[in-house]
Amino acid sequence: MDTVRKTLFRIVTTAILLFLIVPVIAIVPMSFSSGEYFIYPLPGLSLRWYVEIAQDPRWTRAFTNSLLVGFVSAAVATVLGTLAALGLARTKAAFARVAFAVLLAPMLVPIVIVSVSLFFYYSYFGLVGSRLGLVLSHATLGLPFVVITVLATLRTYNFNLDRAAESLGASKVYTFFTITLPVIAPGVISGALFAFAVSLDEVVVTLFLASPEHTTLPREIYGGLRESISPAVIAAATITIALSCLLMVALGVLNRYADRMR
Repeated sequence: MDTVRKTLFRIVTTAILLFLIVPVIAIVPMSFSSGEYFIYPLPGLSLRWYVEIAQDPRWTRAFTNSLLVGFVSAAVATVLGTLAALGLARTKAAFARVAFAVLLAPMLVPIVIVSVSLFFYYSYFGLVGSRLGLVLSHATLGLPFVVITVLATLRTYNFNLDRAAESLGASKVYTFFTITLPVIAPGVISGALFAFAVSLDEVVVTLFLASPEHTTLPREIYGGLRESISPAVIAAATITIALSCLLMVALGVLNRYADRMR
C-alpha cells in the first residue's frame, strides 16, 4: 500500500511540475529562431536576437540595472534580515510574533498594494524615479525571505557557543563574526540568493518606482511584449530563466553543504 501511495505521489508531483515548466521551456527555442515572429515550426536557427540584445543599449542598460539593483538590494536585505532573525531567535518577548508578522508583510500583502504604498511613501522623500528608491523597495521585498531562511538555520544553532565565547572575554561583534556567522552562513547565503532572485524577477514595483534610466530587465521585457512582438524579448526572458536556474543550482549546493555541517 505504501509503495502504491509513493508511486501515485511521484506521478502527481511530476505531472504538476510538467504542467508548470513546459510552457516556460516551450518559449526557449523561439529565442534561437531566425524568423521575425513567435512561430512554430522555427524557420531556422540563429543567434541574431542574442546579438541584438548585446548590441542594443536599451537591453544592455536594463540588464546592468537588474544586476546592480539585485546585488545591492540583496546585500541590504541580507544584513537587515540576518540581524532581525538573530533578534527574533534570541528573544521570547510577546511582541516577537508581531515583529515577525510585520517583517513578513511584504511577502503576504498583494504586490500591487505594496507598490502603491511604496510609491506614495517614497514620493514624500523624493525617492520615486531614483535608483536608491528602487534598491530600497527591492530590499524590502527580499527581506522576508532572508528572515525565514536565517531563522530556519538558527533553530539548530546552539547559542551556548556564544555564551562560552563571551564568558572568555570575546566581544559580541567578535563572537558573531568568528562563531555565529560561519555556522549560519549557509542560511544567510541562501537568503541572499532568494533576495537576489526576487529582485531579478520583480516588475510591478519597478513599474511604479523606476525611471526610464533605471529600467530593469523584467520591466524591459514587459514593455517589449506590449510595444512590439520580437524574439529579442524571448531571448531576454531566456537569459532570466538561465540566471534563475543557476540560482537554484547554487541553493542545492548550499543545502548539501548545510546538511554536512549538521
